[in-house]
Amino acid sequence: MINSMKNLFSKTLSKKKLVIFSASFLVFAAALGFFMYEGTKNTVALTLNGEERVIKTHANTIQDIFNDLNISLRSEDYLSLAANTEVKNNLSIVWKPARQVELIQDQEKKTYWTAADTVEEFLKEQNIAINEHDKLNQNPDAKLKQDMKIAIQRAFPLKVVVGGKEQDVWSTSTTVADFLSQQGITLNEMDRVEPALKQNVTKDAVINVIRVEKVTDVVEEPISYAVITKNDSKLEKGKQKVVTEGQEGLLSKEYEVILENGKEVSRKLINEKKLKEKQDKVVAMGTKVIVAQVSRGSSEPAGKEFYVSSTAYTANCNGCSGYTATGINLRANPNIKVIAVDPRVIPLGTKVYVEGYGYAIAADKGSAIKGNKIDVFFASKADAYRWGRKKVKIKILN
Repeated sequence: MINSMKNLFSKTLSKKKLVIFSASFLVFAAALGFFMYEGTKNTVALTLNGEERVIKTHANTIQDIFNDLNISLRSEDYLSLAANTEVKNNLSIVWKPARQVELIQDQEKKTYWTAADTVEEFLKEQNIAINEHDKLNQNPDAKLKQDMKIAIQRAFPLKVVVGGKEQDVWSTSTTVADFLSQQGITLNEMDRVEPALKQNVTKDAVINVIRVEKVTDVVEEPISYAVITKNDSKLEKGKQKVVTEGQEGLLSKEYEVILENGKEVSRKLINEKKLKEKQDKVVAMGTKVIVAQVSRGSSEPAGKEFYVSSTAYTANCNGCSGYTATGINLRANPNIKVIAVDPRVIPLGTKVYVEGYGYAIAADKGSAIKGNKIDVFFASKADAYRWGRKKVKIKILN
């Protein structure tokens, strides 16, 4: 009985050892297979969108690696090696996924896929040049982001005239107001701009800023005096006498003046004030008529007689003042009988009788009247021409 139990225990123990051994063998075989499998993998260094990692893989190509990583490759992505490159141990792969960006240029929008890191790299990649005066809404060093909007405003040439001074400039502005702000041009309250501030700026346009200012100008002006004439019966007709000298007054005028670019365009009188009153000139005008009174004999005039050479003149000759040497106004007394004489021969004021002319008074003289020569006065040129030049007898009456 005891021997039977010993035999049964020994058989049971042997079966357990066999199971343990078998299990251990399987574990060992699995471990050995695992290590052998892992040992045959290739080590690959990946830089994925800037992040570095190392993997071991049995993938045959780079495309297989990305398939294993569930990463879809786009044709626009950056891949340091071709996707069909065979995977080898210690291979380094750099991948940067393409981003979608929108480029707005001259009001036109276009979408791009790019793996560029910065805005500047993207523009170079697309052969898009930014000129000195162009306006870019992003910093060139800015990192590209998905769905980033990049706007380029192209500059164009135009002229700006400020206060009459012209300058060639470049602009990316859309309105005149934007342009002036961009150029740092400020407008004063009265300034005028052509074209209007809301108008769009176009290539080769001329923006004219007219500087307008309002100033006050004070001017002193003389006040002309009037000449007042008064008849004077005691004064010989044709003679004048100043009773009161005239004096100009003085007037201060204040004007509101509008200047455009420094030049006056309008002037408005806003105030005036008399600084000095004027004084009119008063002139006495003679009204007394002089008649040459000559005494007559019963038949022939009496007194000294002699012959003289005579000519005739009028009050309207060239250079004539109309007044005689003794102050008679011949134009005011056209019917008076007057002769011009040489005072050394016939004194002024002498009453005479001239043959063919009549009773007269020696009241004038002339530079051409020398010696026995006289010049008789006529009111009209026709009468003077008819008298001509002739020798006549003259008689001194006083």
